Amino acid sequence: MTSSDSPDNAAEIPETPAARTGVAAMDWAAASADPQYRAAVVDLLGALAYGELAAFERLAEDAKLAPTMADKAELAKMASAEFHHFERLRDRLAEIGEEPTQAMEPFVAAYDGFHKQTAPSDWLEGLVKAYVGDSIASDFYREVAARLDSDTRALVLAVLDDTGHGGFAVEKVRAAIDADPRVGGRLALWARRLMGEALSQSQRVVADRDALSTMLVGGVADGFDLAEVGRMFSRITEAHTKRMAALGLAA
Repeated sequence: MTSSDSPDNAAEIPETPAARTGVAAMDWAAASADPQYRAAVVDLLGALAYGELAAFERLAEDAKLAPTMADKAELAKMASAEFHHFERLRDRLAEIGEEPTQAMEPFVAAYDGFHKQTAPSDWLEGLVKAYVGDSIASDFYREVAARLDSDTRALVLAVLDDTGHGGFAVEKVRAAIDADPRVGGRLALWARRLMGEALSQSQRVVADRDALSTMLVGGVADGFDLAEVGRMFSRITEAHTKRMAALGLAA
Protein backbone atom coordinates (compact mmCIF):
# COMPACT_ATOMS: atom_id res chain seq x y z
CA MET A 1 0.00 0.00 0.00
CA THR A 2 0.98 3.58 -0.36
CA SER A 3 2.16 4.18 3.13
CA SER A 4 2.60 0.95 5.02
CA ASP A 5 4.63 1.94 8.02
CA SER A 6 7.77 0.86 9.69
CA PRO A 7 7.23 -1.66 12.51
CA ASP A 8 7.41 1.16 15.06
CA ASN A 9 4.27 2.77 13.69
CA ALA A 10 2.33 -0.19 12.37
CA ALA A 11 -0.37 -1.85 14.40
CA GLU A 12 1.08 -4.51 16.67
CA ILE A 13 -0.62 -7.68 15.50
CA PRO A 14 0.03 -10.81 17.50
CA GLU A 15 2.06 -13.20 15.39
CA THR A 16 2.40 -16.80 16.55
CA PRO A 17 3.24 -18.97 13.50
CA ALA A 18 3.82 -22.09 15.58
CA ALA A 19 0.28 -21.88 16.94
CA ARG A 20 -1.50 -21.52 13.59
CA THR A 21 -4.38 -23.91 13.10
CA GLY A 22 -7.18 -24.49 10.60
CA VAL A 23 -6.98 -22.64 7.31
CA ALA A 24 -4.12 -20.48 8.57
CA ALA A 25 -1.97 -23.64 8.71
CA MET A 26 -2.90 -24.69 5.15
CA ASP A 27 -1.64 -23.70 1.73
CA TRP A 28 -3.96 -22.34 -0.99
CA ALA A 29 -4.51 -25.71 -2.65
CA ALA A 30 -5.98 -27.18 0.52
CA ALA A 31 -7.77 -24.09 1.84
CA SER A 32 -9.50 -23.17 -1.43
CA ALA A 33 -11.49 -26.40 -1.36
CA ASP A 34 -13.91 -24.45 0.85
CA PRO A 35 -15.95 -22.34 -1.60
CA GLN A 36 -16.80 -19.70 1.02
CA TYR A 37 -13.15 -19.26 1.93
CA ARG A 38 -12.26 -19.01 -1.75
CA ALA A 39 -14.90 -16.30 -2.23
CA ALA A 40 -13.51 -14.36 0.74
CA VAL A 41 -9.98 -14.48 -0.67
CA VAL A 42 -11.14 -13.37 -4.13
CA ASP A 43 -12.90 -10.42 -2.49
CA LEU A 44 -9.81 -9.61 -0.46
CA LEU A 45 -7.46 -9.74 -3.45
CA GLY A 46 -9.90 -7.75 -5.56
CA ALA A 47 -10.15 -5.03 -2.91
CA LEU A 48 -6.38 -4.91 -2.51
CA ALA A 49 -5.78 -4.82 -6.26
CA TYR A 50 -8.10 -1.89 -6.83
CA GLY A 51 -6.62 -0.15 -3.81
CA GLU A 52 -3.13 -0.46 -5.30
CA LEU A 53 -4.32 0.79 -8.69
CA ALA A 54 -6.03 3.76 -7.04
CA ALA A 55 -2.87 4.46 -5.03
CA PHE A 56 -0.82 4.51 -8.23
CA GLU A 57 -3.23 6.97 -9.82
CA ARG A 58 -3.32 9.19 -6.75
CA LEU A 59 0.46 9.35 -6.42
CA ALA A 60 0.68 10.42 -10.05
CA GLU A 61 -1.81 13.20 -9.28
CA ASP A 62 0.02 14.18 -6.09
CA ALA A 63 3.22 14.56 -8.08
CA LYS A 64 1.61 17.48 -9.91
CA LEU A 65 1.34 19.32 -6.58
CA ALA A 66 4.93 18.60 -5.55
CA PRO A 67 6.91 21.81 -4.96
CA THR A 68 10.24 20.55 -6.34
CA MET A 69 11.50 18.31 -9.11
CA ALA A 70 13.10 16.01 -6.53
CA ASP A 71 9.73 15.58 -4.82
CA LYS A 72 8.08 14.77 -8.14
CA ALA A 73 10.70 12.13 -8.87
CA GLU A 74 10.27 10.57 -5.42
CA LEU A 75 6.52 10.26 -5.86
CA ALA A 76 6.97 8.81 -9.35
CA LYS A 77 9.19 6.08 -7.87
CA MET A 78 6.56 5.29 -5.24
CA ALA A 79 3.81 5.21 -7.88
CA SER A 80 5.84 2.67 -9.84
CA ALA A 81 6.09 0.44 -6.75
CA GLU A 82 2.32 0.64 -6.24
CA PHE A 83 1.68 -0.41 -9.82
CA HIS A 84 4.01 -3.37 -9.38
CA HIS A 85 1.96 -4.42 -6.34
CA PHE A 86 -1.20 -4.14 -8.44
CA GLU A 87 0.32 -6.36 -11.12
CA ARG A 88 1.17 -9.06 -8.59
CA LEU A 89 -2.40 -9.13 -7.28
CA ARG A 90 -3.90 -9.03 -10.78
CA ASP A 91 -1.67 -11.92 -11.87
CA ARG A 92 -2.55 -13.94 -8.78
CA LEU A 93 -6.26 -13.55 -9.43
CA ALA A 94 -5.76 -14.76 -13.00
CA GLU A 95 -3.61 -17.65 -11.74
CA ILE A 96 -6.40 -18.97 -9.52
CA GLY A 97 -8.91 -18.73 -12.36
CA GLU A 98 -10.58 -15.41 -11.53
CA GLU A 99 -11.14 -12.44 -13.85
CA PRO A 100 -9.25 -9.56 -12.18
CA THR A 101 -11.59 -6.81 -13.38
CA GLN A 102 -14.64 -8.64 -12.06
CA ALA A 103 -12.90 -9.25 -8.73
CA MET A 104 -12.11 -5.54 -8.37
CA GLU A 105 -15.45 -4.18 -9.55
CA PRO A 106 -17.39 -4.55 -6.25
CA PHE A 107 -14.88 -2.22 -4.53
CA VAL A 108 -14.65 0.56 -7.09
CA ALA A 109 -17.52 2.62 -5.66
CA ALA A 110 -16.19 2.46 -2.08
CA TYR A 111 -12.64 3.43 -3.01
CA ASP A 112 -13.72 6.12 -5.43
CA GLY A 113 -16.21 7.46 -2.89
CA PHE A 114 -13.54 7.67 -0.22
CA HIS A 115 -11.14 9.51 -2.51
CA LYS A 116 -13.87 11.87 -3.69
CA GLN A 117 -14.79 12.73 -0.09
CA THR A 118 -11.16 13.23 0.91
CA ALA A 119 -9.62 15.04 -2.06
CA PRO A 120 -6.62 17.00 -0.72
CA SER A 121 -6.53 20.75 -1.29
CA ASP A 122 -2.75 20.98 -1.31
CA TRP A 123 0.53 19.08 -1.25
CA LEU A 124 0.65 18.64 2.52
CA GLU A 125 -2.90 17.30 2.76
CA GLY A 126 -2.03 14.80 0.05
CA LEU A 127 0.98 13.57 2.03
CA VAL A 128 -1.04 13.22 5.23
CA LYS A 129 -3.77 11.36 3.37
CA ALA A 130 -1.32 8.84 1.95
CA TYR A 131 0.45 8.35 5.26
CA VAL A 132 -2.58 8.23 7.56
CA GLY A 133 -5.46 7.10 5.35
CA ASP A 134 -3.74 4.31 3.48
CA SER A 135 -2.00 3.05 6.60
CA ILE A 136 -5.36 2.43 8.25
CA ALA A 137 -6.26 0.16 5.33
CA SER A 138 -2.87 -1.55 5.55
CA ASP A 139 -3.39 -2.28 9.25
CA PHE A 140 -6.77 -3.79 8.49
CA TYR A 141 -5.37 -6.06 5.77
CA ARG A 142 -2.51 -7.16 8.03
CA GLU A 143 -5.05 -8.18 10.66
CA VAL A 144 -6.92 -10.27 8.10
CA ALA A 145 -3.70 -11.75 6.69
CA ALA A 146 -2.96 -13.50 9.97
CA ARG A 147 -6.04 -15.69 9.33
CA LEU A 148 -5.27 -16.57 5.69
CA ASP A 149 -3.68 -19.64 4.12
CA SER A 150 0.11 -19.48 3.86
CA ASP A 151 0.28 -18.66 0.12
CA THR A 152 -2.29 -15.86 0.24
CA ARG A 153 -0.86 -14.50 3.48
CA ALA A 154 2.63 -14.20 1.94
CA LEU A 155 1.27 -12.32 -1.07
CA VAL A 156 -0.84 -9.93 0.99
CA LEU A 157 2.05 -9.06 3.31
CA ALA A 158 4.37 -8.57 0.33
CA VAL A 159 2.10 -6.01 -1.34
CA LEU A 160 1.75 -4.14 1.95
CA ASP A 161 5.49 -3.53 2.05
CA ASP A 162 6.52 0.09 2.59
CA THR A 163 7.11 1.98 -0.67
CA GLY A 164 8.94 4.72 1.20
CA HIS A 165 5.99 7.08 1.41
CA GLY A 166 5.76 6.93 5.19
CA GLY A 167 9.20 8.31 5.91
CA PHE A 168 8.92 10.79 3.07
CA ALA A 169 5.61 12.16 4.37
CA VAL A 170 6.87 12.46 7.95
CA GLU A 171 9.97 14.40 6.85
CA LYS A 172 8.03 16.85 4.67
CA VAL A 173 5.12 17.43 7.07
CA ARG A 174 7.33 17.96 10.12
CA ALA A 175 9.46 20.42 8.16
CA ALA A 176 6.34 22.35 7.13
CA ILE A 177 5.11 22.52 10.73
CA ASP A 178 8.53 23.70 11.92
CA ALA A 179 8.40 26.46 9.32
CA ASP A 180 4.82 27.46 10.22
CA PRO A 181 3.31 25.91 13.39
CA ARG A 182 -0.18 27.00 12.33
CA VAL A 183 -0.07 24.29 9.66
CA GLY A 184 -0.20 21.64 12.39
CA GLY A 185 -3.72 22.48 13.54
CA ARG A 186 -5.16 22.35 10.04
CA LEU A 187 -3.46 19.04 9.24
CA ALA A 188 -4.54 17.51 12.57
CA LEU A 189 -8.19 18.23 11.74
CA TRP A 190 -7.65 16.79 8.27
CA ALA A 191 -6.13 13.60 9.65
CA ARG A 192 -9.05 13.09 12.05
CA ARG A 193 -11.45 13.43 9.15
CA LEU A 194 -9.45 10.86 7.17
CA MET A 195 -9.60 8.43 10.09
CA GLY A 196 -13.38 8.66 10.30
CA GLU A 197 -13.92 8.34 6.55
CA ALA A 198 -11.52 5.39 6.23
CA LEU A 199 -13.16 3.41 9.03
CA SER A 200 -16.66 4.14 7.72
CA GLN A 201 -15.77 2.99 4.20
CA SER A 202 -14.08 -0.16 5.51
CA GLN A 203 -17.11 -1.09 7.57
CA ARG A 204 -19.43 -0.54 4.61
CA VAL A 205 -17.31 -2.70 2.34
CA VAL A 206 -17.21 -5.55 4.84
CA ALA A 207 -20.95 -5.30 5.50
CA ASP A 208 -21.71 -5.53 1.78
CA ARG A 209 -19.55 -8.62 1.16
CA ASP A 210 -20.86 -11.69 2.96
CA ALA A 211 -17.70 -13.77 2.59
CA LEU A 212 -15.48 -11.03 4.02
CA SER A 213 -17.80 -10.31 6.93
CA THR A 214 -18.01 -14.01 7.75
CA MET A 215 -14.23 -14.24 7.74
CA LEU A 216 -14.02 -11.39 10.25
CA VAL A 217 -16.62 -12.61 12.75
CA GLY A 218 -15.95 -16.32 12.43
CA GLY A 219 -17.07 -19.14 10.20
CA VAL A 220 -14.29 -18.99 7.60
CA ALA A 221 -10.69 -19.83 8.42
CA ASP A 222 -9.71 -18.82 11.94
CA GLY A 223 -12.02 -15.84 11.93
CA PHE A 224 -12.30 -13.13 14.55
CA ASP A 225 -15.03 -13.35 17.13
CA LEU A 226 -16.88 -10.14 17.97
CA ALA A 227 -14.60 -9.39 20.92
CA GLU A 228 -11.57 -9.75 18.66
CA VAL A 229 -13.12 -7.34 16.15
CA GLY A 230 -13.23 -4.76 18.92
CA ARG A 231 -9.61 -5.43 19.83
CA MET A 232 -8.65 -5.18 16.18
CA PHE A 233 -10.10 -1.70 15.83
CA SER A 234 -8.45 -0.69 19.10
CA ARG A 235 -5.07 -1.72 17.67
CA ILE A 236 -5.76 0.19 14.46
CA THR A 237 -6.75 3.29 16.42
CA GLU A 238 -3.62 3.03 18.58
CA ALA A 239 -1.43 2.78 15.47
CA HIS A 240 -3.17 5.87 14.07
CA THR A 241 -2.31 7.80 17.24
CA LYS A 242 1.35 6.79 16.86
CA ARG A 243 1.39 7.96 13.25
CA MET A 244 -0.09 11.29 14.22
CA ALA A 245 2.67 11.71 16.80
CA ALA A 246 5.30 10.83 14.19
CA LEU A 247 3.90 13.62 12.01
CA GLY A 248 4.01 16.06 14.91
CA LEU A 249 0.21 16.26 15.05
CA ALA A 250 -2.29 15.78 17.88
CA ALA A 251 -4.55 12.73 17.48
